[in-house]
Amino acid sequence: MSKLLANSIVVRRAPSNDLDVAWKIIEEYYEAARVVARDAKEDFARTYFCDGAGVWVATAESDVVGCVALRPLVTIPNSGEVKRLYVRQSHRGRGIAAALYGALEYFARESGFEWLYLDTTDEMVAAQKFYAALGYQPTRRYNDNPQATIFMRKDLRV
Repeated sequence: MSKLLANSIVVRRAPSNDLDVAWKIIEEYYEAARVVARDAKEDFARTYFCDGAGVWVATAESDVVGCVALRPLVTIPNSGEVKRLYVRQSHRGRGIAAALYGALEYFARESGFEWLYLDTTDEMVAAQKFYAALGYQPTRRYNDNPQATIFMRKDLRV
């Protein structure tokens, strides 16, 4: 499902043949967020281009300007993990992050997920506020991400 925003931004779930497109914006996210625990491209493909997972990209004309990813959490039944929400600085403030997240959450609900989890850091204050406004609540550590200091989850059953 693609969604066209008023400012000519298209949000869509990337098909497997768009792996290189998705990988390029994920690498940009890694650099911008100074991510230490990075997936190799092959692991990224295996993790996010399968049933119950996905990568959504936001495109302005033919330029990818944002992304978000979802993967099932194998350690917590009926749950998924939100990863890599990123919008280029030049395109922030246009509702792109909300549109990316909205597409992901719709997919998660349709896929039968009951909970969505995510992690972030103390430094990512805007991300913390964004997720809290979406209904995420603090939770206990659920992964071994060495950079993560804040863990949140959202109940999709409500």
